[in-house]
Formats: sequence, structure tokens, C-alpha cells
Amino acid sequence: MGNIRVMRTTLTLEDDVAEKLRTEARRSGKSFKAVVNEAIRSGLSHREMIEEAEPFKVEARDLGELRAGIDLDNIAEVVERIEGPQHR
Repeated sequence: MGNIRVMRTTLTLEDDVAEKLRTEARRSGKSFKAVVNEAIRSGLSHREMIEEAEPFKVEARDLGELRAGIDLDNIAEVVERIEGPQHR
């Protein structure tokens, strides 16, 4: 990773997070410090990917003419017409 500067800091970890990090350090044979740095890098990279992702867009489609007597503002009535009176 080239020339890495190191900053010492105190970090308070919640018990469940610390245990997962210790478990990963034992499993991988890496130092606790290395595992913590990898986890933080991974989490930050994931956030960057989410922020850079294209927003989800819904494309509206014409559903055509509605049958007479169906009111889409009353969803309970629509569900009952589709699934019958025993839908609950």
C-alpha cells in the first residue's frame, strides 16, 4: 500500500464487535490490528460504493383502463375484489 502513515488512537469497541475481530484474527492468523484496519477499510469502501451507485428509479407504466367500480384509493376493497372476502 505504499507509504502508510500511522496514527495511534484509543478505540472503544463493543463486546460483540471485539469478539468478532478476535475470532477473525485467530482464524486468519493476522494481528488484531491488521484485522481491525481491514474491517474499517472494507466498511468504508462499501459505503463509498453505495454512495456512488446509481439511484434506483421506478418507471411508471400505463395499466390501461380500470374496470368500472374499482376505486384504487380504497386498498382494502381492491384486495377483497382480487382475493375474495376470505383474504384475511
